[in-house]
Amino acid sequence: MKAVGACELPGFLTAAATRVMAEEADQLGLTAYFNTVRGNAYLEPTDAGLPADHPKRLEDHTTVGVLAYDMIPRSSALRALYEWDPLMDFLAAALGEPKLYRYADPMGALNLSVMRPGDYLRWHFDQTGFVTSIALQSAETGGDFEYVPMIRSPNDEQLDRVRALLKGDGREVRRFPMTPGTLLLFMGRYSIHRVTAVGGARFRYVALLGYDTNEGVDSTEHLKKMRYGRTEAQIPPP
Repeated sequence: MKAVGACELPGFLTAAATRVMAEEADQLGLTAYFNTVRGNAYLEPTDAGLPADHPKRLEDHTTVGVLAYDMIPRSSALRALYEWDPLMDFLAAALGEPKLYRYADPMGALNLSVMRPGDYLRWHFDQTGFVTSIALQSAETGGDFEYVPMIRSPNDEQLDRVRALLKGDGREVRRFPMTPGTLLLFMGRYSIHRVTAVGGARFRYVALLGYDTNEGVDSTEHLKKMRYGRTEAQIPPP
């Protein structure tokens, strides 16, 4: 984590648990919200007043399906794992933090990412300090996680490096192959990342578990609308 801003733990889930959650995803994924959007790598509204080659003006498309937290049944194995306090305590220890809190966004706290053949997730920075993901099912081809470790910092946006990457310079890119059962702990606010295009007939499923070092953190209305097609949460199913 300290060296590259990421930690990969293969076999975090047993084969049996991975299979159960993938089977859940086959059903839950049918109601995922799919959307194709264009936007910048900062997940912010694009400012037309910036220079044309500014990284915040460089846009790309994303096509991905997302099932929001409020659509995941309270009885699901995935939800039980996310709401299990020992997992949160383990992640706090791995990050060297005294305490973590579950994300306060009633839609974004736990997501199931669903990618069909041809889907692609563009280069972007996260709005949270770190991301916890668990791979549940890989696509037949593609769907790899690519990133550039700690390309920016709180005090330096490194706009030249970000611009070069967004224009196709892949010299700094690292890759994590998609392996079911693997937990990935990743510093997504400062390490730009994407998921390569998915191929073949099999869907790609990844669980995204939202935690933060601060209590009460929520998503922006802009991000909610883009990711879920709505801004108001629903009551979770049984």
